[in-house]
Amino acid sequence: MITCDLPGIPKIASGKVREIFDLGSELLLVATDRISAFDCVLPNPIPDKGKVLTQISDFWFSKINFIKNHLVTTDVSGYPTELAGRSMIVRKAHPLPIECIVRGYLAGSGWKEYQASETVCGMALPSGLRQAERLPEPIFTPATKAVSGHDENISWERCVGLVGDKIAEQARVASLRSYELGRQHAEERGIILADTKFEFGLFEDELILIDECMTPDSSRFWPEEDYALGISPPSFDKQFVRDYLETLPWDKTPPAPGLSAEVIARTRAKYLEAYRKLTGAECRL
Repeated sequence: MITCDLPGIPKIASGKVREIFDLGSELLLVATDRISAFDCVLPNPIPDKGKVLTQISDFWFSKINFIKNHLVTTDVSGYPTELAGRSMIVRKAHPLPIECIVRGYLAGSGWKEYQASETVCGMALPSGLRQAERLPEPIFTPATKAVSGHDENISWERCVGLVGDKIAEQARVASLRSYELGRQHAEERGIILADTKFEFGLFEDELILIDECMTPDSSRFWPEEDYALGISPPSFDKQFVRDYLETLPWDKTPPAPGLSAEVIARTRAKYLEAYRKLTGAECRL
């Protein structure tokens, strides 16, 4: 599924991956098979990717019990059958204008910054760390949500300025605690959760977890058996696609280049393997 329209039900937003429909007091989220990288939506979908994202999020929502989430039900039997497995009905929360990123390992843009300044998002780290090395402790690095273009890492002070002291601290604590739960579970399954992104919203004046949760789209998952320092480890997530795109003569501005049939097939296999390893079950396709 690349896109989705439902006759008689207003679509209120179409994001990089999800279509959002207004059900009145609730929302219907439909995860398509679109894939984005470097904040650009790629022209090729990854078959069944939306089902993996929805079902992994559902798995984590059921395990995280110290903060409420937006999920009402994944039962969409009253809607077209193609929505099964890739949709959820959720509470209407007011999203915070920040993304809550937790980094447990030195990777991606954090590694690039560390090489230049021994900092990640402006936070000083010990000298001598290597690529993919586990940090002394996980760090919370908020970012703004870009409507277009790239998200921007922001300081804790700016985070507080955007959402207030109380909400910022609640989001920071919930993010770190959720990451630690996810990291411990993943390690038991032979997977390293290097970093991940959470989103929160306010529902009836209470902070709740929204959007997706510790999926291959919002996280870096590394197979423990292939993990090594000094490299960008093989992954179960869309880092595989990012690495492929880095080999192309593309300046990371739209339009994004297409993916080969081999890259599409291998990416789909990685998403399905991530689900299987994390949950111990097969994704419902």
